[in-house]
Amino acid sequence: MSQPFVLSALIFTPWLGAILLGLLRRASLQTSRVIALAGSFSTLAIAIGWLTKFDPTRTSPQFVEKYSWIAACNVHYYLGLDGLSLALVLLTGVITPIALLASWPNQNATRLFNGLFLLLQGAALGVFLALDFFHWFTFWELSLVPAFFLIKLWGGPGAGRAAYQFVIYTIGGSAFLLLSFAAIFAATGKLDFPTLAQEAAEGTLARQLALTGGVWPTAVFLGVLLGFAVKVPLWPFHTWLPPAYAEAPTGVSMFLTAVMSKMGLYGFLRILWPLFPGQLHAAAPVLLALALAGVVLGAWAAIRQTDLKRMVAYSSINHLSYCLVALFAVAAATGRPGFSADAAAAALSGTILQMCNHGLSAAALFLGIGLLEARGGGRRGLDDFGGVRTAAPVFSGLYGIALFSSLGLPGLNGFVGEFLIFRGVFSLVPIAAGVATLGLLGTALFLLTFWQRIFHGPPAGAALPNFPDIRGIELGSIGPLVALMVILGVAPQLLTQLFNPLVTAWAGHLVLP
Repeated sequence: MSQPFVLSALIFTPWLGAILLGLLRRASLQTSRVIALAGSFSTLAIAIGWLTKFDPTRTSPQFVEKYSWIAACNVHYYLGLDGLSLALVLLTGVITPIALLASWPNQNATRLFNGLFLLLQGAALGVFLALDFFHWFTFWELSLVPAFFLIKLWGGPGAGRAAYQFVIYTIGGSAFLLLSFAAIFAATGKLDFPTLAQEAAEGTLARQLALTGGVWPTAVFLGVLLGFAVKVPLWPFHTWLPPAYAEAPTGVSMFLTAVMSKMGLYGFLRILWPLFPGQLHAAAPVLLALALAGVVLGAWAAIRQTDLKRMVAYSSINHLSYCLVALFAVAAATGRPGFSADAAAAALSGTILQMCNHGLSAAALFLGIGLLEARGGGRRGLDDFGGVRTAAPVFSGLYGIALFSSLGLPGLNGFVGEFLIFRGVFSLVPIAAGVATLGLLGTALFLLTFWQRIFHGPPAGAALPNFPDIRGIELGSIGPLVALMVILGVAPQLLTQLFNPLVTAWAGHLVLP
């Protein structure tokens, strides 16, 4: 039975704000910013308003909206919310208004920029809430359009090349996704994820695909895998990410790393794993090796960077690869002697928690680099600053918390997710956990180098004597992120209680069809 349009409101309220901005062509700068901020805050307001009615003990989707859309193709407008979706909806609701605030001091063409940002927000929310491939894929593709223009029109000197590279890679992955689901539809006549997941668990989906040709189940699996691997990205499909993050304006870099990168991980958890458990188990050793390469090489590539945005971009590859290591370790261990459901639950809980925690810390790191760049006259090199702690102690203190959160310091949010991932992976695939610790060492090296050179090194650059401390809208941007890092570091159960029952149910039903 369908519910009132709660989830539709989450998606389309930001889009209504974008439409309103488009219609108010003579709106003042202040008016357009108020409309944009209200539209971006709508996600968090609606989600918190309905949070008390969300039952985390239920593992099936809640607040379901399901209506026949294209009857001839068995397509439904189908939305639903569970603990995984809710965590990412809340993350999107937090990041978007902060990213908008961070964009305003150095932003021109305000009305267009804000409208595109609201379109991007709504599309991302649609990906996290849609349960039918047809409109899920529509949201997935629509997110590329505003992201492309936000990078190209407001990015740095290499923004054009970076934007085209971003779109070509992601559209290429999307083409494989589309072809794979076309094959699934041809074999089953269905496109909704819960039904397909149920058939996959029973072994029906694999048999139906096999009837169309012996190679089809594997080919379809590889197509879906490639679509999500590019989006996360899984090494070696990562080469689009550093230039896109480095050339994008600050607020867009924040959204790309905090929200859009989670769309790929969400696809692994929501679609790939439930629909292809057998194929994922068979491919898991190779995929685990690629994820470990992302962990280790991402961290060590970051060490070699002198551009601060590229350093944090490679750091994102490193941190997101931990999530993939956990996922593939669980997939590899499923069905083997000694498999522990508790360890699998820990690894999967750590994955979802790390997705949210990385979103907060990476967004704060990009925000801080934007502040350094604005004060340094466009410079953002590792050797362009020094002694910032003396000139701007408040900014340095807040940014230091973000750096140590990304490092995984106990007491901050980054520690809990990584601890759960390593606790689970060590019990399931101990060798993988051992190799992944090399990534922890690399992370410590480049983040501590960042901290020491920028904030404690000798003063560098003519702008430093007049380097103002953080204030006003800047403090309002980074302050909430830092507060959440501390709160979720001390009380991670505020977030984990939303998805732990779901993860426990997943781990308890991890069997191969």
